[in-house]
Amino acid sequence: MTRTLHVPETGSTNADLRSFARDGYGEHGLWLRADRQTAGRGREGRAWDSPVGNLYASTLVRLAAGDPPAPTLALVAAVALEETVRAVLPDAEALRLKWPNDLLLDGAKLSGILLERVEEWVVIGFGVNVAHHPDLADRATTSLRAARATIDAAALQGELAAALAHWHARWRAEGLEPVTERWRERAHPPGTELRARLPDGSEWHGRYETLDPGGALVLRLADGSARVMHAGDIFLL
Repeated sequence: MTRTLHVPETGSTNADLRSFARDGYGEHGLWLRADRQTAGRGREGRAWDSPVGNLYASTLVRLAAGDPPAPTLALVAAVALEETVRAVLPDAEALRLKWPNDLLLDGAKLSGILLERVEEWVVIGFGVNVAHHPDLADRATTSLRAARATIDAAALQGELAAALAHWHARWRAEGLEPVTERWRERAHPPGTELRARLPDGSEWHGRYETLDPGGALVLRLADGSARVMHAGDIFLL
């Protein structure tokens, strides 16, 4: 069973659950959903716009001996969110995953996922554009409402909690392979042109080939060489 706490406003649901974990109040499967965040963050500390009507929710996962590597929970979260959103869209044909865990609809960003580690805990934060989407300079965005979905943030979080529990159980019992298999099925097709920006600022241009067994992105560059990417930003060309 999962338990969900709801607050009208907080700074960051991820930050709140990090505090729970540090202070000994951690509970596996606990969710915190806020109607609004005043200090929401995306990857690499980017600000996350948080108007009322979108989904801002985080959950706690307690790691156990024998689990696959904790960073691969990013892929678990991605396939769970994709499954949840696919079920509520009137037309999900253009829904795709982009490595490692962005959800795109017709190439426009629909959501973001942020993982943070606190000792034996992982906080997984979800931001989904349910009713609104921001106007960003560097990428197109969209929302579920713009795609004619009628679900609200609270109902979406309930469906997502069930999907994440399912995929987490498979990850723990069967390993990463079923997760990467589903991710590949739901991602852009092999051969898709990508631009990869690495944490050091360098860039690679190539074509998506696959995920390696550990969930890293494999790019095939123009000279025929393969590059394996473990961290960074990906842009579809």
